[in-house]
Amino acid sequence: MNHLTPAENALRNQSAAAIIGGQFDPNEVLLPYQKRWIADQAKIKIAEKSRRTGLTWAEAADAALNGSMSTAAGGCDTFYVGTTKDMAREFIEAASMWAKAYDFAASEIGEEVLENEDKDILVYVINFASGFKIKALSSNPSNLRGMQGNVVIDEGAFHKDLAAILKAANALTMWGSKVRIISTHNGIENLFNTLIMETRAGKRQSYSIHRIDIETACNEGLYKRICQVKKKEAWSEEGERKWLAELLSDCATEEDAREEYYCEPKSGGGAYISRGLRERACRVEGPVLRFTGSAAFNSASESERNAEMQEWLDAVVLPELEKLDPTLRHALGEDFARTGDLTDFAPIQVLPNTRRRVPFLVELKNVPFKQQEQVLYFICDRLPRRDGIWLDARGNGQYLAEQAAYRYGQEVVQVMLSVGFYRENMPRFKAAFEDDELALPKHEDIITDLGQIQIYRGTPGIDDSRTQGSDGNKRHGDSAVAIFLAYLASRAESHVYELHRIAKVGAPQKDNDGQRQMNLTRGLRNGGGLL
Repeated sequence: MNHLTPAENALRNQSAAAIIGGQFDPNEVLLPYQKRWIADQAKIKIAEKSRRTGLTWAEAADAALNGSMSTAAGGCDTFYVGTTKDMAREFIEAASMWAKAYDFAASEIGEEVLENEDKDILVYVINFASGFKIKALSSNPSNLRGMQGNVVIDEGAFHKDLAAILKAANALTMWGSKVRIISTHNGIENLFNTLIMETRAGKRQSYSIHRIDIETACNEGLYKRICQVKKKEAWSEEGERKWLAELLSDCATEEDAREEYYCEPKSGGGAYISRGLRERACRVEGPVLRFTGSAAFNSASESERNAEMQEWLDAVVLPELEKLDPTLRHALGEDFARTGDLTDFAPIQVLPNTRRRVPFLVELKNVPFKQQEQVLYFICDRLPRRDGIWLDARGNGQYLAEQAAYRYGQEVVQVMLSVGFYRENMPRFKAAFEDDELALPKHEDIITDLGQIQIYRGTPGIDDSRTQGSDGNKRHGDSAVAIFLAYLASRAESHVYELHRIAKVGAPQKDNDGQRQMNLTRGLRNGGGLL
């Protein structure tokens, strides 16, 4: 029951909105991203962060709160694992400061020695009146067994044996304890980055990820807080820009700066999906159907273009659509282009074993907007058990995406492809290749297009370079984007609206649907379930 007054409720809702929206409040001790981190109660959570954003300090606040509470209230021990003695000391001092700020009964910082096989490990300790404690370890002990409580692994990407620490820490989660992994990046070839990629791929359901780059931190008040604490100068936009520029210029290279402050792990280039995985996936005996708009076609009247396109659709595309299994769920992905690149349409089937199959592709080159719209509607109207349409809505593609949304409603997702979108969704796409969950038409152009997904600054995306297709035309990973969006569409829950005729009063009813004007489904069309 809510016992708060209307004014208190309004204040609470205001505060919640500020945290989610990232609004800086000079009267609040913690910044919004720090509060979101503490509020996340995932069993295992990971923070990929910029240097010196104060996340470890916020974690110390949570540790002090947990240590002060009773068992019934959710209190517990906290074990901090850093990489150096200085890090351990800094954390325990921050936790001690928070305990005093909370006005909780806690001992002064003490020291213990943990006996280990290789060497004795210095441990800093705070004991609370509740009986719980915080222990900050100055080294990398792999053996946390025999302990019970939350585990904080700081600078996880820099630990010599993160796997061993996690192995021991994960055992503690059996009894309800939680694991927090906080770190800046240290290249891509390490377990920390692998955990992030696998979590984004949906392979680690109990994990959550927080990404806090320097711009996010500044937008939510980091530099304002620095000015507030140091009291040297008042905050200004110009001052913040100068401060950030100096921060980045102090790094040896731009690559170092991107890794340290923008959560972009170094190294990295080459194809995101290996040639072997691409070739294995391309095993479907399905065609790539192509239409190129000639000068005569594009200069013709709209009715003439419509008639010619309809003739091509009926002769070339319709036979492939008629081959589709009406019992399977289908979705569609599209990559848009008008002149230079290709527009690709990728229908996708969800098989009974949950694997995905792209039976064919449709490619358009130099085709006017209205005829592209005509092709899209022709395909979508004939997809059996259609359940999701994801369209590239960048630039001129927004027109086609908007028109499709008017026609098909919420089933259409207008995708703004960006670095952030690729970062969050590409790992799941790659996992489909690794797990052999995706079958594509056997065509060299598709293999080449998928090879255009490259790692740049630690994030997969479509490389700027062009390749030459088997038809002699330049390509820009067009089919890869369409297949990528089709795959995401097939995995997403979609709203599908179906219209039904209302029976006249007194007329005999043919079935139960006769009285329903609209039926809303979420991927459960025709009683076929989620598969």
